[in-house]
Amino acid sequence: MFKVQHVILSENIATSQFACNISRCKGACCVVGDAGAPVEKGEIPVLEKAFGLVRERLSPKARAAVNEHGVVQQGSHDSYEITCIDDGDCVFVEKNEEGVATCAIQNAHHRGEIHWEKPLSCHLYPVRLKKIAGLEYANFEYVPETCSSGCTQGSKDGVYLSDFLGRAFRRRYGTGWYDEFQAACDAVRNGDQS
Repeated sequence: MFKVQHVILSENIATSQFACNISRCKGACCVVGDAGAPVEKGEIPVLEKAFGLVRERLSPKARAAVNEHGVVQQGSHDSYEITCIDDGDCVFVEKNEEGVATCAIQNAHHRGEIHWEKPLSCHLYPVRLKKIAGLEYANFEYVPETCSSGCTQGSKDGVYLSDFLGRAFRRRYGTGWYDEFQAACDAVRNGDQS
C-alpha cells in the first residue's frame, strides 16, 4: 500500500500494466458481476436524465428493469448501484452486431449529446474506491474474465494502469493530486517508498 494525500492505494495500481481491449473482452465490465456499478448519490439525477436521453437505444429488458426498479437501486450500507437486468447486463448497455457491450451514456457523450461521460466508478474501473474512517482506499480489483485481456494488452503496449486511468484519477482528485500520484507510482515501481 502507498498513500497520496488522503488516498491509500494498493501497490498493484502502480505496478500492473493495463489497457482496455474491448474487442477481446467484449465489454465484460458492463455485463459481468453480481451487482450494478456503484454510484454516488450526486450522480443519480444525472443518470436519470441520461436514461431519458438514451432510453430508445436500450433493450426492452433494460427499459422494463428501469420501469420496475428505477435507474439506480439502493445497495448495502447506504450505497447505490446502477440497476442490472436479469442476465447481469447494466441497463445502459448497448451491444453491436459482434456482441460487444458498450455504455450508452458514453456513446451519447462521444456524439456530443451529453457532457457527462459516465459514472466515476465506471471511469475508474478496474479500480474500486471505498471510504473508511475519513480515508479513501483505492484497490485494483482484478477479475480474470473482465481484466485479463486488458492486462495482456497493457503489457504488450507498455501501459501502466496508473497511466491508463489518468483522466479518471484527475476527474476524481484533480491534476495536483495526480502529479503527486504519478511520482509515488514511479517510486513504487523503483522500490523506493521512503
